Amino acid sequence: MNEFFKDSLFFGVVISLIGYEIGLYLKKKLKSALCNPLLISIVFVIVVLLVLKIDYASYQAGGKYLSYLLTPATVCLAVPLYQQLELLKKNWRAVFLSIFSGVISSLASVLLLSKLFGFTHQQYVTLLPKSITTAIGIGVSEKLDGIVTVTVILIIITGILGNVIAETVFKIFGIKEPIARGLALGTASHAIGTAKAMELGQIEGAMSSLSIVVSGILTVIAASFFAQLL
Repeated sequence: MNEFFKDSLFFGVVISLIGYEIGLYLKKKLKSALCNPLLISIVFVIVVLLVLKIDYASYQAGGKYLSYLLTPATVCLAVPLYQQLELLKKNWRAVFLSIFSGVISSLASVLLLSKLFGFTHQQYVTLLPKSITTAIGIGVSEKLDGIVTVTVILIIITGILGNVIAETVFKIFGIKEPIARGLALGTASHAIGTAKAMELGQIEGAMSSLSIVVSGILTVIAASFFAQLL
């Protein structure tokens, strides 16, 4: 049976989709922020691989095809942004300054904590792209000679954490403005945060979609400078 799974081209895709569907079901039933579909699917895939004793390479042989959808899915986020184009034109200064401050805060906090905990240069640059989408973060990590696999894990963790705690943070700090909520999610938690933003509303989703692109570009530029500081 294990050989059948290992040789199956679609095994990785199938268990990934099953795990995600289970996550959607649990979220709908329990209505808990902790029941994030992506988090549930990750745990599900890990459990299945351990129980069936299937190595990651066999899973990735089929699972990698889902990754090909990441870039077109990101591009599709331009649709809600286009729908809110007039709102963006009216608030473009505040929008740009918000994203810029979010990017600088993210990079500066990584620098501060890396110095505090005595990280090596390689460990430090591995952390720098944690708040941008995977498609861009991988390139940044490679360019700075970081540990790409760790960068991917950090990006996923950052996104899931932002998705899970976003509403709680907004309630604690009384953040009710849709534009501010969307920009915060997109800048801090990239595509996974944008999924939460779209749940909150169209404006939040549009602003978060914009943040993914702009914060990604700004991080690519600023990360090269910050990489030289440690």
